[in-house]
Amino acid sequence: MTDRNQSRTQVPEEVTLSRDLSLFTITMIGVGGMIGAGVFVLTGIAAGVAGPALVLVFLLNGLVTTLTAMAYAELGSAFPEAGGGYLWVKEGLGGAQGFLAGWMSWFAHVAAGSLYALAFGRFASELWMMAGLPSLGLSVAHLTLGFMTFIIAGFTILNYLGASETGTVGNIVTLTKVGILGLFVLFGIIAMLRTDAWHSRFTTGFLPNGPLSIFVAMGLTFIAFEGYEIIAQSGEEAIDPKKNIPRAIFGAVAIAVTIYVLVSITAIGATVAPEGMKAHEYLGEKKEVAVIEVAQQVFPWAIGGLVLLFSGLVSTMSALNATTYSSSRVSFAMGRDHNLPAVFSRVHRRRHTPHWAVVFSGGLMILMAWSLPIEDVAAAADIMFLLLFLQVNVAVMTLRLKMPDLDRGYRIPWFPVIPLVAIVCNGLLALQLFRFSPVAWYFALGWLVVGLLAYYAHFSRVEAMEKPKEILLEEVLVSRDYSVLVPVATQEQARILGKIGAVVAQDYGGEVLALHVVKVPPQLTLGEGRFLLKEGRPHLETVIQQAKERDVPVHTMIRLGRNVAEAVRKTAMENASDLIVLGWPGYTNTAGRLYGSVIDPIVDNPPTDIAIVRYREYRPLRSILVPVSDGPNSRRAVRMAVSMARASENGPVRVSVVHVVPVGARSAEVVRAEQTLRYVLEGIDAERVETRLVEGTDIVDSIIEETRAGDYDLIVVGATEEPLFRNLLMGSVSGQIARRAPVTVVMVKRRSSPLHSFLRQTVLEPSTGPRPTDSKGEGDHTDFEGGPE
Repeated sequence: MTDRNQSRTQVPEEVTLSRDLSLFTITMIGVGGMIGAGVFVLTGIAAGVAGPALVLVFLLNGLVTTLTAMAYAELGSAFPEAGGGYLWVKEGLGGAQGFLAGWMSWFAHVAAGSLYALAFGRFASELWMMAGLPSLGLSVAHLTLGFMTFIIAGFTILNYLGASETGTVGNIVTLTKVGILGLFVLFGIIAMLRTDAWHSRFTTGFLPNGPLSIFVAMGLTFIAFEGYEIIAQSGEEAIDPKKNIPRAIFGAVAIAVTIYVLVSITAIGATVAPEGMKAHEYLGEKKEVAVIEVAQQVFPWAIGGLVLLFSGLVSTMSALNATTYSSSRVSFAMGRDHNLPAVFSRVHRRRHTPHWAVVFSGGLMILMAWSLPIEDVAAAADIMFLLLFLQVNVAVMTLRLKMPDLDRGYRIPWFPVIPLVAIVCNGLLALQLFRFSPVAWYFALGWLVVGLLAYYAHFSRVEAMEKPKEILLEEVLVSRDYSVLVPVATQEQARILGKIGAVVAQDYGGEVLALHVVKVPPQLTLGEGRFLLKEGRPHLETVIQQAKERDVPVHTMIRLGRNVAEAVRKTAMENASDLIVLGWPGYTNTAGRLYGSVIDPIVDNPPTDIAIVRYREYRPLRSILVPVSDGPNSRRAVRMAVSMARASENGPVRVSVVHVVPVGARSAEVVRAEQTLRYVLEGIDAERVETRLVEGTDIVDSIIEETRAGDYDLIVVGATEEPLFRNLLMGSVSGQIARRAPVTVVMVKRRSSPLHSFLRQTVLEPSTGPRPTDSKGEGDHTDFEGGPE
């Protein structure tokens, strides 16, 4: 016997950040992250890949970005905490998926910061040379690395000081670069309109490298559209995040996409290329300084290069500021969840910043910038962001189903079409990047492998030990291979379900796992829910008594949980249960539910075989009616009926397996019905089973009439096998029988297939149904939670 009723005497102090960032500030953080090195460093490189289709590349990336931005807006408004996508994937998918989301997010933001710092170093070196300052014997490459190291260290210190200081500097820097880019576009359009046949640059040779080049360029430049994700990282420090996070995300995306498209039009249309070269070829040759070359041509007074160099410095500084902030918040959240060493979760006593997370993120940024070429840094960051965004879109679907009542400040329209399209787009763009930089993919895969090894070898165990204990009490006498899970919330349920669970377990030589879930209200922590321990013991004792009468071992458990259905599901999966027996009084007080807020999610996507007992007044068991149709659920129903008949203490029990056929059925219909009867009886001891065909115009009416005429004491029926994309739960026939039959009805359904389970957790909407109109005159029943819903 083990007793897990050991709880901490003190609830650990919650580690949080100060909330002082306004809507304008977090919007500027997003704009600063998006309009960074990407527009300066990658415009020339992408023009060389896609040609004049660069404009289309930016437009399509803006569309793909908007799809995933909707997921960030919904989840950012519902979970306003530091960590962003990492926390959402952890909540929606859990386990290694959650860890990988944080691991990839941290890498992606650090790699993006390295890209911005390298770009800053390159621009600063150019400016240094233009100013005629002494090189001190250093090459441009060495100067670049020196300036890069200096700027990363500077913004690491700035983020160490605090979010408000970071936000103020970031606002000034972001507004400055937006203004300079506005001047670039203005002078560029003036120069373009003065160029002869400028429009032919967009109509002739639009796709010089073929259609696939668009997708390669999209993947390459996608990092320039990523900064809106940083806004979600500020949720724990933002004012009124439920409203302001979605507003800031969509505002930042709109501003950045507009500027990118205008810059791309200006770059292609206004560039004067050397003789024999096209504009896009010249831009591709100039790579990260291409935009500066364009500025030198279009700005008056020959100051364009200087102005754009200054703008490049400002832009890369603001982007670096945003990614330093974001990477530190992701690693802080991971440290707080014990997915990184605890030092990452420490908050400075006076400045209220995750100072060690800032320092380690800045150090990793410097290491990465010294190790990889700029193109490979950008591609590696793109891959990580795309994989992270793919996970977030899956998480937004799973959380819609797991937490339908969550207070969301924004909801994605046309759900789940938009997240599915976003998943496909992100996945395709990530694969296309292999064509551009195989090295980046190898580096990204190496990072993932290292993360998984670290998680399974260490962090998963630390996480399990540190999180609040959900299981308050667990007692195990003996363990058997076959396990029947019996969740109970009332004495009536314990008596009825305990008896049925014990009967099935006895027939299979198994055990009963009696579970009581303590639903912890939101105002209490899970640790504080331990004070509710005593409430469940009497119910478990009743189940134990029922099992003892049949000499069946009992495994008992009291578990804490916010969501009863999830607690039941988790228990079934952790203990490899073979059957869940659930009780239903015949109605629900929850609008839009078929069987209740607890039963519906379990039945919709069963983790194992389930049996729902619609209990009526007790009757000694002498006869069982089993209506059948094609399908494995009917076979399970017959098997359960035979088990209950064998275990009956009231003498021989008659089991009648019936199939309803139309009145005056044709011979072919009769033959098919007889085949169905033979199918459901395969492998079953049919000694006490009788089979009959029953004629009727309505299946449900015929079964109810047969029940009354045959004076049956129990009905066991398999759930109708509904099509995958119909949300009918147990099927209309079995549900109607359960509501209308005068005796207890047991509805049986098999576990979900892996495909069905995945779709139910992501794509498909949760099942709903009309509010039942049944009278409650059959006893003072309660729903599973132990009270009205």
